[in-house]
Amino acid sequence: MNNNQKSPVPLSQRHHMTIPWKDFIRNEDAPAKHASIQERTSIVGRVGILMLSCGTGAWRVRDAMNKIARSLNLTCSADIGLISIQYTCFHHERSYTQVLTLPNTGVNTDKLNILEQFVKDFDRKYAHATVAQVHAAIDDVQKRPKQYAPWMLGLAAGLACSGFIFLLGGGIPEMICSFLGAGLGNYVRAAMGKRSLTTIAGIAVSVAVACLAYMVSFKIFEANFQILAQHEAGYIGAMLFVIPGFPFITSMLDMSKLDMRSGLERLAYAIMVTLVATLVGWLVATLVNFKPEDFLPLGLSPWATLLLRLPASFCGVYGFSIMFNSSQKMAITAGFIGAIANTLRLELVSLTAVPPAAAAFCGALVAGLIASIVNRYNGYPRISLTVPSIVIMVPGLYIYRAIYSIGSNQINVGALWLTKAVLIIMFLPLGLFVARALLDHEWRHFD
Repeated sequence: MNNNQKSPVPLSQRHHMTIPWKDFIRNEDAPAKHASIQERTSIVGRVGILMLSCGTGAWRVRDAMNKIARSLNLTCSADIGLISIQYTCFHHERSYTQVLTLPNTGVNTDKLNILEQFVKDFDRKYAHATVAQVHAAIDDVQKRPKQYAPWMLGLAAGLACSGFIFLLGGGIPEMICSFLGAGLGNYVRAAMGKRSLTTIAGIAVSVAVACLAYMVSFKIFEANFQILAQHEAGYIGAMLFVIPGFPFITSMLDMSKLDMRSGLERLAYAIMVTLVATLVGWLVATLVNFKPEDFLPLGLSPWATLLLRLPASFCGVYGFSIMFNSSQKMAITAGFIGAIANTLRLELVSLTAVPPAAAAFCGALVAGLIASIVNRYNGYPRISLTVPSIVIMVPGLYIYRAIYSIGSNQINVGALWLTKAVLIIMFLPLGLFVARALLDHEWRHFD
């Protein structure tokens, strides 16, 4: 079809203008392999930017773009950031360059799984299809709705954070109040996200709502059940649903593969989210005079603690997986991996002299090894299994106590907590890197 015969398409009025991909189709009947370089390049870029929108790292995005390019007889060179891709496709003496950007970033493991399968099957299913058919298939993936409503995401956050707070040392009062606070907070965040409100506003409002909900529910329990005032320390658990586990982990993995631009941008984003969340939590806690004290001892035996850590870790990982839009099977798989890996980490700290950072490395290594084995059988993306499995190992409590102490002019105490947190955050992706290097030939080599 000739471009002149196409009806004019109204220009996008969005700040990040929507790209009219159908305008790249010149011949409705020509196979994609024999299409113009512009048409083929549009397919490569669209797959890449869609994968980037799912929250995966630069290495995976580039690998997907390269596979599509090879199927279409192109050579691709890409520079990938947090929300943008600059890439050029070459064919003989000709080249074509595009710059693509996203309005926002997030995590969608369900869509990522479908995209990885699309890339894997591309040469067999789509290389001989027309450009229009390929774009139609990509349209189906792009328009795929999220699997869970805001209220379901609220329940998932409540489940994750109640499990989280138990693993940190909290008891039943802290778990119940964290469930209510985190559930309401994440419901608000999900509802604001559906209205396309900016990320910072969503984080700030949801954390404030979560903390206030915890405090109100705690006061009700305190008045009616005479629980001790020390249980107020569990309010930290109510805000842990905003932990940017995906960008924290993928940033380090990107930098380990020398994708410095993507890694540094992801790290900056993760730090921004963490600072906003902790500062809002600190402000709310200061206004109502809540303090992050040590949790009251639960009085459990080592065996009872071990047996309870397994389901608590499973619930934490499962909840985060649902928040990442994983399918039920993927979330359950990640939950079992996380139950094993995180319980191992906690037991190493409790029963041995292994430092928390070294224990975090061991936990992440085990999670990475199991996820690599599982990947060979069911094809789930490793990152969709490993990141939820270790996100509950991210020391949100340490980070919050650091900010709280610094805000209270206890600089030395804050620096100590921050140092502990940074060490753990650095060792978590290192464990995944080692696991990936051991079991993935492509990962452990460079060209």
